Amino acid sequence: MIAQMPSPVVAAPGFALQERRLDRTVLRTYRTLLDIDELIPNPNQPRLGPKEDDELQSQIEANEGIFEPLLVEPHPDLPAKFRIIDGDRRWTNSKILVERGKEQYRRIPAEVTDRTLSEDERLRVWIYIHRQRKEWDAREKEMVAYRLVDLVGRASAANILGMTVRELDKLVDIFQLSGRFTALRDPSAAITWARELMGVSKKLLVPSVVDTVVKKVNEKRITNSKDLRKLRAILPDPIARAHFLSDAGDLESAQLRIRPVESSPPGGPLNNLESAVEAMKALPWVALQEMKGNATVLQKLEEAENLLKSLRRALAKE
Repeated sequence: MIAQMPSPVVAAPGFALQERRLDRTVLRTYRTLLDIDELIPNPNQPRLGPKEDDELQSQIEANEGIFEPLLVEPHPDLPAKFRIIDGDRRWTNSKILVERGKEQYRRIPAEVTDRTLSEDERLRVWIYIHRQRKEWDAREKEMVAYRLVDLVGRASAANILGMTVRELDKLVDIFQLSGRFTALRDPSAAITWARELMGVSKKLLVPSVVDTVVKKVNEKRITNSKDLRKLRAILPDPIARAHFLSDAGDLESAQLRIRPVESSPPGGPLNNLESAVEAMKALPWVALQEMKGNATVLQKLEEAENLLKSLRRALAKE
């Protein structure tokens, strides 16, 4: 759990302040250019993973700088420094260009808040901004949920994201599961694989099933994430399920073992009764000998006899 930071008000040095509402947080900000060394990344950044991005560096160069200003706040501990609220990747990749001798990218446009935000405000602002972007739905929400739980706990994380703890837990489960798909050609697709697998009924996803799926995906025996939807038909069938869980089993061969749904024969209960009688008549003599004296069989026969007598009385004319 992160302690709430104090929020000292910092006077904007001669800049006109503009009010900006981001969800429930109202910010007063001014725009300026800051040196890349005046900016400090946020160690509690909700986004995980590498920040270096060749494509983003190419965009910065093609645009001759950054278009969208970074959102920053006065650093609570370092005078004349600013902590990045949003824009960590833009700062990181601009810094890489500067370190390569491209000094023209040293000055970065920034929108500066007039005070240091609380931890809760900072997270809410970051999430509000990223929800407006396409990548939030693509792959970020599970990662951010996981990160927020680590930073502020489940209840606060759910409150900040505006969802129930149950919904939050599902996102966290997906993110943790995605980390087990380690042999994908595109590592960022792991979230998609995890989402597909978690789309299977939770009752069917016992640990042995999850372990088997992860193993077969990492061995490239399952290569399309949408194929995991076949598990919805395979897992309820005991024979197909056992085959899939075996070393030799795969999705396709398991599908072939799914028992077809038997439809009731025309004629209803009478035909069922006739089928049972015919089945008993067809029992070989050897089988009858083997069942001789079997208490379980005798008990079943007694139950059947009593049932038939009750049925006969119920159907008889009065």
